[in-house]
Amino acid sequence: MTIYLPFFVLFALLAFGVPVAISLALSGALGIFLATNADVLVGILTASPGSALSTYELLTIPMFILMAEFMGVSGITSSLFDAIAKWTGRVKGGVGIATVITGAAFGAISGSSTAAAATLAKTSVPAMLNEGYPQRVAGSIAAISGTIAMLIPPSVALIFYGLLSGVSIADLLIAGIVPGILVTLTIALTIKVLLFRHPLPESYRGYSFQEKIQSLKVAGPFILLFLVVTGLIYTGIATPVESSALGAFGALLIAGKSGNLNGERFRTALVNTCAISAMIGLIIICAHIFGYFITFTGVTREMVAWVGGLDVSPYLILAFIVLLYLVLGLFLDLISILILTVPVVLPLVISLGFDPLWFGVIVILLSEIGIVTPPVGINVFVVAKSANIPVESIFSGVLAYVLALLALVFVLIVFPDLVLWLPSTAG
Repeated sequence: MTIYLPFFVLFALLAFGVPVAISLALSGALGIFLATNADVLVGILTASPGSALSTYELLTIPMFILMAEFMGVSGITSSLFDAIAKWTGRVKGGVGIATVITGAAFGAISGSSTAAAATLAKTSVPAMLNEGYPQRVAGSIAAISGTIAMLIPPSVALIFYGLLSGVSIADLLIAGIVPGILVTLTIALTIKVLLFRHPLPESYRGYSFQEKIQSLKVAGPFILLFLVVTGLIYTGIATPVESSALGAFGALLIAGKSGNLNGERFRTALVNTCAISAMIGLIIICAHIFGYFITFTGVTREMVAWVGGLDVSPYLILAFIVLLYLVLGLFLDLISILILTVPVVLPLVISLGFDPLWFGVIVILLSEIGIVTPPVGINVFVVAKSANIPVESIFSGVLAYVLALLALVFVLIVFPDLVLWLPSTAG
């Protein structure tokens, strides 16, 4: 009863639409009370907010959010797609591939999949429609391209996983680079395959070499911020917190130079950053409370001991875990999945001999698939609303990309060094 009742309450609250943070806090508090007593529960509820938010690395989240807000103010993101399209103009499927590359570039300064999808829906989808892409194809490319932001540093998802798991945030951010590039290439290759099988009426426009070189001026700020944020972390010159602060300051300078920054927009950027950071902070506090319940009941220890006694291959158990994340991705957002599963699943994964750094990247990649699959598929709904495309049309269009990303997950499982190599070379 001590174990099952709190989990039953948790899933019941989620089924009734109660926010995940509140559901975690209420079910965790119930579990702590059943496992201990009222005095212990009151002590934990009193101490949890301070202890949960005292982690130094937590400062990376508001700094990266602020950096994304300032870059949005600068207006540079809206012209990035046009610059990339000039380099892919003569390539078959070039507009779609430009969308994918733009999604990766946007991820390098935002870390938000939803924000990336919304931006692509407003910039690249009209361009693809003008080139003869059907709505289904254009919408699905924008939706899947937005997911790349979850892996490319500065990924809020990887930072959140690091806070929950205790894995080095610096290593996680570096580990996301190669898989992020592979995801970009996988989506671009899928576009090429689809266009080969189902040719589209595209009009190709060539650009002079001088026009292409001039377009690189737009990419300059993105490259600069990427070098500041990721380069300093990789070389060991700065910590993730220091790099995030420098990135936010650099984005402020870029916004100021663009001429789009004024008092009202500066205030809006700060307010948005505070609101999003407060929401994430609440989730962390509530997850902390639920974590105490997991610790007191010993659920993780019992599960590890039980799995350890099974006479099956660790990869079979890993396959079940992958399936679990795919199913959860159908109904829950990434943050909810992480706070519900990491405290329980990660010790099990480590006991099977898998690297927690590698596992974090796998989890984020699986979650990428979840945010474009029904019935939740938040990226699909964002693109559908922003570009006025039927939701069911986009859902049908993303199927090929989902299968391609699942193949990439298999590759990363078979060759874990694709994830672990770059962090091992960092300073």
